[in-house]
Amino acid sequence: MIEFFLHSFNTLGHGLIGYAIPFLFVLTIVVFFHELGHFLVARWAGVKVLTFSLGFGPELAGFNDRHGTRWKISAIPLGGYVKFFGDESEASTPASAETLANMTEEERAGSFHHKKVGPRAAIVAAGPIANFILAIVIFTCLFTFFGKPSTTARVDKIETGSAAERAGFEVGDVVTVIDGAVIGSFSDMQRIVSIHGGDTLNFTIKRGDSTVQLRATPEQREQKDSFGNVHRLGILGITRATNPGDVVTERVNPATALWLGVKETWFVVDRTLAYIGGVFTGREAADQVGGPLRIAQISGQVATIGLAALIHLAAVLSISIGLLNLFPVPLLDGGHLLFYAVEAVRGRPLSERAQEMGFRIGLGLVLMLMVFATYNDILHLAAS
Repeated sequence: MIEFFLHSFNTLGHGLIGYAIPFLFVLTIVVFFHELGHFLVARWAGVKVLTFSLGFGPELAGFNDRHGTRWKISAIPLGGYVKFFGDESEASTPASAETLANMTEEERAGSFHHKKVGPRAAIVAAGPIANFILAIVIFTCLFTFFGKPSTTARVDKIETGSAAERAGFEVGDVVTVIDGAVIGSFSDMQRIVSIHGGDTLNFTIKRGDSTVQLRATPEQREQKDSFGNVHRLGILGITRATNPGDVVTERVNPATALWLGVKETWFVVDRTLAYIGGVFTGREAADQVGGPLRIAQISGQVATIGLAALIHLAAVLSISIGLLNLFPVPLLDGGHLLFYAVEAVRGRPLSERAQEMGFRIGLGLVLMLMVFATYNDILHLAAS
């Protein structure tokens, strides 16, 4: 049934429905597991959970479990939250000092804000950690059930005037190592080259019976993918011809799949952090920062490929949301962790006024990021 709906996106085109359904499918998975991380650790720590919501705003449907938690789906499906006993709002801001002080001992036992700083930090950190675990599980399952496709990193064609030609590459060369990283497939080489535009790389080449050392600097170029999205990539200027039998799908056992899943997750984390660092240093353009509209567009495009591709996108998005939430910005999980770190050092929490000011600043930063990302999304959609 799911495959039928994914196939039908081709006929829906790039309209609202064709984007909205896969977008909500991906976002719901990611948000649910993020909030589930908070929820499970809170229950373990003895905190009473009042609400587990997918979405914000008015409730559309819900039920109460035997512990008194209200599980619900809300009208605005752009996130979610877990509200603990003692919270004033969905952002886990504490109730007033008077309200917290007047709680009974029984109420204090289930109050989030009466827990020691360690359990509170664990509850907050559990959301992003759950996102990383989800990504590892998804990648592991994909490698387990679909295997690891690969082709030999052989040079079949060299672009005239390219970085590869200047470096001395020859047709028939097989790349085995780049800057100390063993290359097992052509895609491994592409991945490393693509993120090192303008950087000089050391290549170990198998040329016949000989081993040759070469140095090349991939050119930074803008390229469009099959959906028309523009990406800035490092290009070496070599091509691998795909002949029948060249593509080999390697079946891997669950342990190897798990290791590959961890490596894939770390690769996405590393590249995301490198991109953010590049934006601040001027090496990368900030126009690649996208928001809900861009995610919806990509989700709709990826859905036309198949369910596995859409699940892969969910893993990448899960990592991105996990990282975003760890930024030390008040209102995000990382901001809460920053406050708890200060509390652990000082031996007491920041004043209500300081926390309130922090949350206002955090709200302003988050809103500015949303506006900037939406602006980029609109420009991107208008150009595509």
